[in-house]
Amino acid sequence: MLCIHLKNTDPFFCLAAEEYLLKKFSEDIFMLWQSKDTVVVGKHQNALAEINYPFVRENNITVARRISGGGTVFHDAGNVNFAFIKNVNSPAEINFKMFTAPVVNALEKLDLKATSSGRNDLLLEELKISGNAEHVFKNRVLHHGTLLYNSDLENLGQAIKVAPGKYKSKAVQSNRSPVANIASFLKKEMPIEDFIQFLLNVQLENKEARFYEPGEKDVQNIQQLAGEKFKTWEWNFGYSPKYSFQNKINIDGRGVSIFLKTLKGIVSEIEIGGTYFSDEAARRLAKNLQGKRHFFEDIQRELEGFSKVVSDPLVYTFF
Repeated sequence: MLCIHLKNTDPFFCLAAEEYLLKKFSEDIFMLWQSKDTVVVGKHQNALAEINYPFVRENNITVARRISGGGTVFHDAGNVNFAFIKNVNSPAEINFKMFTAPVVNALEKLDLKATSSGRNDLLLEELKISGNAEHVFKNRVLHHGTLLYNSDLENLGQAIKVAPGKYKSKAVQSNRSPVANIASFLKKEMPIEDFIQFLLNVQLENKEARFYEPGEKDVQNIQQLAGEKFKTWEWNFGYSPKYSFQNKINIDGRGVSIFLKTLKGIVSEIEIGGTYFSDEAARRLAKNLQGKRHFFEDIQRELEGFSKVVSDPLVYTFF
């Protein structure tokens, strides 16, 4: 088994590394990585429906999509991401506990008793410390998860706090759970760097395990995959299943109502009502927005021709 600690904190690079190692390597792998503030949605989720878009955008929080299913998670410098990549003979061999057990056992060495929930989470005293997901490629499986060690839980809560009822689709929806940091349960303080090294050392106790540093060619290939896929709007937002969106808001005493439908993140139908725009302006704006991306900059650009002041609240009416 190869044990890898990625030092690159770009979430797109790290997510690309998981896919690259899954598809281009043949060895079993254990990997740890961290990233800057990022909301990571599951492969089959509607990204916009899973995030507090104004908060995420105004706080420069990255939005990324992974290749596995499941729900939305939050990464920051206080979170540690782990990944197991393993060869299997049959999909019947695959189960979450096979991959969470090593993490549970490692936490036991720190006198922490983690348990599994019915939603593939790991808990400490009934509070979620880890969300997990899997992706199968041929005879290999990627199992990855978060480990909330010393995360900003307020940021986490705000980033994925969504207003119910705005979005409707068949996309997989997240189940929100009360969360906690692992560090708060430790009897002795441990810097996150020591926690990461501890997790690596536990895996390296396996006689068949060895530390591996991705080579220059590996890094180039991962960067290429990140650029061509994981950094793109088409993957992070356009991959969302088709959905409808509706919203009403008052701005400066005038109402705006929005109803739209999308396909691959592109506005396919839209109706704009209320008193903020004249009937004629609302019709022309709707016509102009049809075929555009359901994305802040695209909406903002079109609004500039119809309103003297294009404030963020006006643009956010569309999200």
